[in-house]
Amino acid sequence: MVSPTTMAAVRASGAIPNAEYLLSAEGIRKEFPGVVALDDVQFKLKRGSVHALMGENGAGKSTLMKILAGIYTPDQGEVLLKGQKIRLQSPLDALENGIAMIHQELNLMPFMTVAENIWIRREPKNRFGFVNHGEMNRKTAALFNRLNITMDPQTQVRDLSVANRQMVEIAKAVSYESDVLIMDEPTSALTEREVAHLFTIIRDLRAQGIGIVYITHKMNELFEIADEFSVFRDGKYIGTHASSDVTRDDIIRMMVGREITQMFPKEEVPIGDVVLSVKELSLKGVFHDVSFDVRAGEILGIAGLVGSGRSNVAEAIFGVTPATSGTISINGKEVDIDSANTAIRHRMAFLTEDRKDTGCLLILDILENMQIAVLQDRFVKGGFVSERALTKVCEEMSSKLRVKTPNLSERIENLSGGNQQKVLIGRWLLTNPRILILDEPTRGIDVGAKAEIHRFVTELARDGVAVIMISSEMPEVLGMSDRIMVMHEGRVTGFLDRAEATQVKVMELAAQ
Repeated sequence: MVSPTTMAAVRASGAIPNAEYLLSAEGIRKEFPGVVALDDVQFKLKRGSVHALMGENGAGKSTLMKILAGIYTPDQGEVLLKGQKIRLQSPLDALENGIAMIHQELNLMPFMTVAENIWIRREPKNRFGFVNHGEMNRKTAALFNRLNITMDPQTQVRDLSVANRQMVEIAKAVSYESDVLIMDEPTSALTEREVAHLFTIIRDLRAQGIGIVYITHKMNELFEIADEFSVFRDGKYIGTHASSDVTRDDIIRMMVGREITQMFPKEEVPIGDVVLSVKELSLKGVFHDVSFDVRAGEILGIAGLVGSGRSNVAEAIFGVTPATSGTISINGKEVDIDSANTAIRHRMAFLTEDRKDTGCLLILDILENMQIAVLQDRFVKGGFVSERALTKVCEEMSSKLRVKTPNLSERIENLSGGNQQKVLIGRWLLTNPRILILDEPTRGIDVGAKAEIHRFVTELARDGVAVIMISSEMPEVLGMSDRIMVMHEGRVTGFLDRAEATQVKVMELAAQ
């Protein structure tokens, strides 16, 4: 167990008093096979400030932060903490030096309690050397009280929503009493209320002199919470500015090196016949009497707060968790979707919201991840896979989606989150679906990649695909949908046509 006293002593030793920067990195270079992830980059974090890190996926943001968190070792360059050079060889090294990181992909143990996850390796012991669960739960409750988090410390993590798991990660990082807190896309799964709560926590920590590195793709967050920001592009450092000195367009130009003229390239396309019809669909204890139609060429947006049942409905339609009652019809014919394989045979595709847990096969390469949904399709003849033809279409899809990788044999776990998302989208586009369900398709993706994905979705609608798009980002729902279905606590509360939909009307229905 590393106590706060020990950490303070380690952090203080060798530190230069009143050093200008709490944490800095200079001349950092990091290469992976076939890819230069970072090329002579720099970064400087002031005490008691929030420093946002911006850039497209693959720009090098997370790689640099993993170096500062002791996960990667730089090939060149140096890291300084309070003006003193340090060499971090493991995440434990970083924690002992007062640097904690909350990762974009959550790393909690699902079959352990909230308290056990927070204090893992630091559990309080009784006089017999056994874990004192009562004391651990009391410490967790005190930590939650400090952060105004309402949660039972004895709840198993597997029973928490994605948003609540994120709050556990934040509490765990704060529990180390660190001088530096790195947050990688911390609001990707949070509602507006939860984001406001998180920002209150961040402001309190900043007032205590803690330096916070905040990686985000959301411009509104940068202007609300960050004191300054740095931009990376293609592994290179572009510049640092005070948030008050720039506009949104300035930042986008720095990030992508070009103008993003159409963030939501929605176009009017002919709406055809009903392709998917859902009638009184229910899953006991989760959602009830959900009914809607989706037509060829239509994009139906589904909005609602976390816990509204949006993702559960999508999983039921695709057969991941079959509904307990109700009917699903495709092209006017009732079908029994009892599994994902059945859904795929009906030319249905489903991009899940959690690419790490239910999307990517992290130990496999890009090619294997992309081709898995079509291995029983047109590329199999006489029981044998036509590998040459399959590899060719996967390479073409990778190029079309602009996946940043040296080749398709790269393990998908080595890609940035946004590029992993592109691979998963490519997987489903290869199936040539007629019904496409997208659950948070642009979560954790930069503005340039978002515009590209929105363009792909628009092209699919133009080709007659019936699209269901679930999103927590209000501009995305409003900008891309022909109609919006709103849910609250497992029930449909209303529908809005594109012409009448506003953020106020959606939120009124979502909060009923």
